[in-house]
Amino acid sequence: MTERLDRYWRICATGLCFSGFGIGGLCLRLIAFPLLRLAVWPQPRRTAVARWLVHASMRSFVWLMRTLGVLSYDVRGAEKLRRGGLLVLANHPSLIDVVFLISLVRRPDCVVKAPLLRNAFTRGPVRMAGFICNDSGAGLVDDAIASLRAGNNLIIFPEGTRTPLSGELRLQRGAANVAVRGGIDITPVVIRCRPPTLTKGEKWYHVPYRRAHFDIVVGDDIAVRPFLDNPAGDALAARRLTDTLAEYFALELARADA
Repeated sequence: MTERLDRYWRICATGLCFSGFGIGGLCLRLIAFPLLRLAVWPQPRRTAVARWLVHASMRSFVWLMRTLGVLSYDVRGAEKLRRGGLLVLANHPSLIDVVFLISLVRRPDCVVKAPLLRNAFTRGPVRMAGFICNDSGAGLVDDAIASLRAGNNLIIFPEGTRTPLSGELRLQRGAANVAVRGGIDITPVVIRCRPPTLTKGEKWYHVPYRRAHFDIVVGDDIAVRPFLDNPAGDALAARRLTDTLAEYFALELARADA
């Protein structure tokens, strides 16, 4: 009986959290960002402030989810994210992975899906913060490198979508191309969620039988230089790096499950 009541509460609390997320996005779009546009600041300064607001909002959202008992989490190696110009690559088991990562890094930038620019609740923060849209074609890699060299912390999920329930990781080469062409080391983040929640195709109200727990581990940087000494060029280097990343994430996830 107690477990059933706990699950009902978590369904209600999850709905409350998602409502708060939507309302928060609208408040940023309709109140905070219009005021920010009126400020007599150059565009780069406005973008930096907008990103700080998004970062602070995500921290508040994570706090709300934890306080209401929707989830729990542990973060190891968070101090490694307190630098600037990081290329943060993570696996993607849950819808809220990006929320955690944005809450952990300052000056966050992201590669986001085009539908977020059309969503009433997310398009304001995404546009004002200047996040990179994944439909920008050939310019995406150049935009990502420019953001990193400006000191932003770029968050990318190399899978491009959430990990299927089978757990099979299929990494795309876009993130590796950014690392190779920019000569930028990778800061890997391994995210493990047990039991799974908010997976691909799952509705928000399909809460797990017990409270989900997130383990977030920030690993040591993966040097990109060894992959650059390749006479075959950037394409093969990106392929090799992608294979290495897939092996890294698979090994770390298997180690966590052991």
